[in-house]
Amino acid sequence: MIQLRNVSKSFKGNLAIQNLNLEVQKGEILGLLGANGAGKSTTINMLLGFLNPDSGEVHINDIDTNHNSQETRKLIGYIPENVNLYPYLSGLENLDYFCKLAGLKYSKSELENYLTICGLENKVHVKKVSGYSKGMRQKVGIAIAYAKKAKVYLLDEPASGLDPLASNELSVLLKKLASEGATILMASHDIFRVREVCNRIGILKNGILVKELYSKDVSANELETLYLQFMQN
Repeated sequence: MIQLRNVSKSFKGNLAIQNLNLEVQKGEILGLLGANGAGKSTTINMLLGFLNPDSGEVHINDIDTNHNSQETRKLIGYIPENVNLYPYLSGLENLDYFCKLAGLKYSKSELENYLTICGLENKVHVKKVSGYSKGMRQKVGIAIAYAKKAKVYLLDEPASGLDPLASNELSVLLKKLASEGATILMASHDIFRVREVCNRIGILKNGILVKELYSKDVSANELETLYLQFMQN
């Protein structure tokens, strides 16, 4: 579903991504590990069609994001580090509003079901988002992507700032989405969360994919040691 082939991207002469080759299959979760500035967000923005590569090809479901970004965005659920919602609306109203923007109409019970599936407690569905924690806002953002019936989920530091319970709930939900056939790319610097959630892991350093491995082949401590070795060299 996701393919990047020999992709490079620079800003003012500085290479942000260098000859990146990456593929994520249907039902798979790939975690991109890297420090700030490693190129994780740049990669996601090219998949979203917000940035065009200087060279190489970026495809979602065999569609070139460079030339058909409107088509590929229909397939994508994007969950940023900080989900932007309308604070004076409830979680339920935000979900309803964003669904309608996407041309989707759901009954109140269907909307409530999406929020519940995504881990938001029933008692806060009708409370204003201004009183929500970050974890609660993330759950509404995930519900928006889920209600869209996205085939591809792109997550940029989704667990940043979440408490352990909310972070674990996010992990469970991502695994559920993958089991239903979703393709998921998660960019993070949370080594242990990536090891817990993802099938495969890629380590980015200075825009270069320096290592790819399967989560099952490495423990969390081994992954941390490997990651630190690459970052320090």
